[in-house]
Amino acid sequence: VTARPCSARPGSGILSCMRSVVPCHEPGHGHGKARWPSPRLLLAISCFLPAGVEAADFWSVWGDGKAELSGYRLTQPRYGQNREGTAVLIYVTEDFSDSARVKADPGKHDKSDVYPVLKLNFVRKFQTGIYDYSVLTSTFARVDWPAPGSKDDRPWPLRKISFSSQEWCGHVYHQLLAQPGKLVSQSHSYFDGEADATQDLDQPKGGVSEDELPVLLRSFEGRVDLLAPGASIRVPFLPSLLRARLLHQPLSFGTATLTRKATPDSVITPLGRFAVVTYTVAIQIQGGGESGTYQFEAAAPHRLIRWHWDSGDEGQILGSTRLPYWMLHGAGDEAHLKQLGLTPPRK
Repeated sequence: VTARPCSARPGSGILSCMRSVVPCHEPGHGHGKARWPSPRLLLAISCFLPAGVEAADFWSVWGDGKAELSGYRLTQPRYGQNREGTAVLIYVTEDFSDSARVKADPGKHDKSDVYPVLKLNFVRKFQTGIYDYSVLTSTFARVDWPAPGSKDDRPWPLRKISFSSQEWCGHVYHQLLAQPGKLVSQSHSYFDGEADATQDLDQPKGGVSEDELPVLLRSFEGRVDLLAPGASIRVPFLPSLLRARLLHQPLSFGTATLTRKATPDSVITPLGRFAVVTYTVAIQIQGGGESGTYQFEAAAPHRLIRWHWDSGDEGQILGSTRLPYWMLHGAGDEAHLKQLGLTPPRK
């Protein structure tokens, strides 16, 4: 993948500086490699940013032209039983078109329409008897927060969530687009009574989606955490699109209490022992309440090590690496799955 020069927009303040270190991409490829500015420019950038937030620290990791890939041992409750499977979490930065709500190819959009996002692709695969489920949720969160002109100072402003699920009975697609004060929901399903639906959900200030949690709760170099150690907040809470689908419940906000444990824990996983930062999430939504935990690596790069919900939904890390996975589609490249702790398909 060839690097393409980036240029700042005059007079656009913080965003102008941030665009100088955002990786640019060639058409036809998933992601590109950043063109790095000089140390003097990085120092100038830091003068525009809030205390404790340094663009150089973040982009030195997330502007390397690669994605973070982690494999997990998955337990997924379905039809009253816990099903064993695998999950993959893919974190990657990319340029995003606000008008099209897709990855922006270079030169196709006005510069004012494009900004950097951190995308999380959350892949689940599990078996239910004779047939299997394949589920993908993509969450797009804006990197340069607070967004210019925004009154919301919450980190990682949500821009889009998209969800698809395939199994032998049929498939489903659902997406949420963040608009001022609301989320625009569009869904398509093979179930009678759910075929095609569009609705606007009022988005309460400070509202959090379950699909955001692996981004919102995670620590990133040079970024301020959502919660300090020992802190707790109560927020409007939107269930994940997967949860809403499996329960066949209409999407609506409930509440959640997010709590960060004051001191690190120690957990043992198939990948080894980790010191972890533990968050608990106690939710009250339509259909009842539930509690979950998310445990992130205390040391950099702060990967998600384990999650667990009272329902039995659980993941434990098996392996992790950084790779330009969109280039690894040739015969034999499936061997890289071993780095994620996953078994390549049999030949």
